[in-house]
Amino acid sequence: MEEEKVAQAGSFCWNEACADYGQVRKGNIIKNGKTDKGVPRSRGQTCRKTFTQTKGTLFYRCRHSEETMVQCLAMGGDRASLAAIHRIKGVKEETISQWVERAATQVEQIEERLVGPKKLTRVQMDACGHMSVTREKKGAARRRSTRDGLREEPPATWTPV
Repeated sequence: MEEEKVAQAGSFCWNEACADYGQVRKGNIIKNGKTDKGVPRSRGQTCRKTFTQTKGTLFYRCRHSEETMVQCLAMGGDRASLAAIHRIKGVKEETISQWVERAATQVEQIEERLVGPKKLTRVQMDACGHMSVTREKKGAARRRSTRDGLREEPPATWTPV
């Protein structure tokens, strides 16, 4: 039985209108320089369309470096609050929250592709999913308290989840 693997971004054509769309390692993809930020660019021989190596990944069209994004997500995985990550790394809480949502989408897609066909039970919720849910709950509580004119301050021993 052959084990399925996730294909690298530069090993197939991303253009849906191309005859070679999604065909892995067909030999129709060539290197085509780099972007201004140094991200490798590829080109499909059949359709002549270009795309970056980060297309379809968490890092696609992000202004921050991959290293910064990974560090912020790792800090979230270690249960650091978004405010703490902002203070340490200087990245806005909203930006980190968007990264968490994008990462959760990527995890779901990979899980669906690799775990789904094997009829396994759903794996434990990862730290990214937990952080996203926690952020939503805090936001809803903050909106309720502001709307009612009450502002609930956390107790002195409060620690972020």
